[in-house]
Amino acid sequence: MHFTKMQGIGNDYVYVDGSRERISDPSAAAVRISDRHFGIGSDGLIMINPSSCADFAMDMYNADGSRGKMCGNGIRCVGKYVYDHGLTQKKSLRIETLSGIRTLDLNTGEDGKVTSVRVDMGEPVLDPKLIPVLAAGLPENTGRIVAYPRMIGNSHYEITCVSMGNPHCVIFCAKDISELPLSETGPLFEHDPFFPEQVNTEFVNVLGRDHVRMRVWERGSGETWACGTGACAVGVACVLNGLTDRALTVSLTGGDLFIEWEAGSNHVLMTGPAAEVFEGDISLEELRRSNPGLRRKAPERLRQEYIEKKIWYHALMEAGETLYKLRFGRRNPCIRSMTIIRSFRAATCFPRLRKRSQLTRKPIRTRS
Repeated sequence: MHFTKMQGIGNDYVYVDGSRERISDPSAAAVRISDRHFGIGSDGLIMINPSSCADFAMDMYNADGSRGKMCGNGIRCVGKYVYDHGLTQKKSLRIETLSGIRTLDLNTGEDGKVTSVRVDMGEPVLDPKLIPVLAAGLPENTGRIVAYPRMIGNSHYEITCVSMGNPHCVIFCAKDISELPLSETGPLFEHDPFFPEQVNTEFVNVLGRDHVRMRVWERGSGETWACGTGACAVGVACVLNGLTDRALTVSLTGGDLFIEWEAGSNHVLMTGPAAEVFEGDISLEELRRSNPGLRRKAPERLRQEYIEKKIWYHALMEAGETLYKLRFGRRNPCIRSMTIIRSFRAATCFPRLRKRSQLTRKPIRTRS
């Protein structure tokens, strides 16, 4: 299989011309190709296929094999690929994605190669049901998740939710985002039941009315150096919260994107670079044989395990509080803390605890 690895400010994917190459199971191939130790190494796989309603179709798969609807950095590289590889001579393209058709304007350099791409990302989706999020009890006529209080894990956040063809949750941080333990916090958002289709999460520092900085945890891929749809969602969220103007620069780990939310058309425009890293040939069968133990993750199963563990965790925390009140009242905060800590530790082995509880049920003794 012939491939080209490309990146948009560090968000790297492996690109394959679907009109010439056939992949029977692109989801499984994405897992093996994306592995940075046994494969090519990338944030996922993007197939560039013929389209009946646009110039080309973009079919993308995340590093865990799940199918993605849209990728802002990925679609810029699609535009560069089809132009630089001679598949089209047009500098204005329409690309079909699972979230709709997107329009691209290509900018070329002196060597005739594409250097940057402007993408019309369409209108942001703010309706909670369409993002989607499971938000109950919203004020009437609001219809938006803006600075919405929500507990994720054990922390309270004010979240703003936007869809740019895929769901995003934006959090504005007072602390330096470079110090955030994103590998711990990101999965809590991604698998929280508040987001039925999981979510991409952006943590943002506002630097001025026309400049912000962000880090992103992408569903199915983890922390990435950049996320184009995430930068667009951040631009929209900044305006909704009154923090910036409608045109701003979003700085990500891999570089900068220029985002503009037009007041007249309500469309979000994204401009940024696209670059080719290298190209080559690889045997998917040989890749499979070299590491037969590599299997696709099961996002739905992981999410179910997380929900189950979270239910048990909260049940145990409540049990710890109840036990403290029954036995000690409010006299000894140190004992109260130890009771809760023991409940927290018990949550890490909840299946064993549940199994024991089914065998023995001892009544709680209270002091008279």
